[in-house]
Amino acid sequence: MAVKPVFDRQEGKMAIAQRAENDVQLKEDAAAKILRHAGLLSNQLQQLRTRMYPPRSEKALRSFLTNEVSKLTSIPDSTLKLMSSEGRGPTPSRLENNHRVYTLAQINELRELFAKQKPAEALRFLPRRRPGEHLQVLAIANFKGGSAKTTTCVHLAHYLALHGYRVLTLDLDPQASLSAMFGAQPEIDVGANETIYAALRYDEAERRPIKDIIRKTYFDGVDLVPGNLEVMEYEHETPRVLANKSSSGAIFFERLKLALADVEQDYDVVILDTPPSLGFLTLSAIYAATSMVITVHPAMLDVASMSQFLLMMGDLISVLNESGAQLDQDFIRYLVTRHDPNDAPQSQVVAMLRHMFGTDVLLPTAIESTAVEAAGLAKRSIYELEMGQIGRDTHKRAREAVDSVNEAIIRLINDSWGRT
Repeated sequence: MAVKPVFDRQEGKMAIAQRAENDVQLKEDAAAKILRHAGLLSNQLQQLRTRMYPPRSEKALRSFLTNEVSKLTSIPDSTLKLMSSEGRGPTPSRLENNHRVYTLAQINELRELFAKQKPAEALRFLPRRRPGEHLQVLAIANFKGGSAKTTTCVHLAHYLALHGYRVLTLDLDPQASLSAMFGAQPEIDVGANETIYAALRYDEAERRPIKDIIRKTYFDGVDLVPGNLEVMEYEHETPRVLANKSSSGAIFFERLKLALADVEQDYDVVILDTPPSLGFLTLSAIYAATSMVITVHPAMLDVASMSQFLLMMGDLISVLNESGAQLDQDFIRYLVTRHDPNDAPQSQVVAMLRHMFGTDVLLPTAIESTAVEAAGLAKRSIYELEMGQIGRDTHKRAREAVDSVNEAIIRLINDSWGRT
């Protein structure tokens, strides 16, 4: 006959204690695992970056053939060839097939040269801001991740620079994808007090002028204020300041606008890549912005998320108005992104948005494209790819779609400046 084991209460207590200790250990292991995974991923990204951009090298922009230069500047191809033969203007390099190529810096030299030679047509060659035209601060916003905010920012910044505008890009997102697209890996290349937080922080001893944190990029005409996890400090610090009823906290939403005022004369357009949340940074961006583009993927879940974003943003703007802050934006537009025109459900969502919001929805859409995706994997825009890197037809379709979106935004900017 089997003997029934006697349950020892003391042993039972010890077993329960051991299980509790194991549970704590599991929690500690989970934290350790996350940190280990973060380290592995960071190291892998650094290895990939090293292969793409060897040590002490910097990301570089490709050169442009004379026919591309002619399209960008409206200077005839024949004139460019004649100038090169006569030794006038910047000296182009020669490819192995003897074709002339110019850097973007040289293209901008040509613009300035022709603007001086033909002052009546100066704006056609060099479309920078004129006296009386305000700095255009454009916020790209939506708190739904995956709505292509960063992709929109990068392509717009590149397009503007290619056409002669002076551009400042601000990475307000702690994930810092915009910084990475410009070749700055956030956890390695961006140190302490080198993000926009340095210009916004409440500690006057540590605060830095925005001019000190602006970086030149490899893309002539585009400067960058990089981001990393440090920008989250503003989200943590502002509530504490507000709770203490500090006088500096009362104008927290003005700090970004005041910082940008220090570099107003240096740029034509500032592009703000906002975080995927509606916190103090996004609110500051909305207040500083003279215009806004809200990106939206045409899927019902994304549209529902945007609805919540708009409701919350409307409430917060009302709070700002009550605080004496008046928002006076030149335009607010919706941009349909990652759009597949052959997808019936997407087409229905786009039709619904156009029916509700009319011309506030930009007519061109950012078409979903393997070319844009391929460029993004290499941390490039479609403008950085050369013919032959992807299929010609694929490249052409993607380039035309991206150009159409950017041209629509530039028309709005020019309208805000009173240009016809």
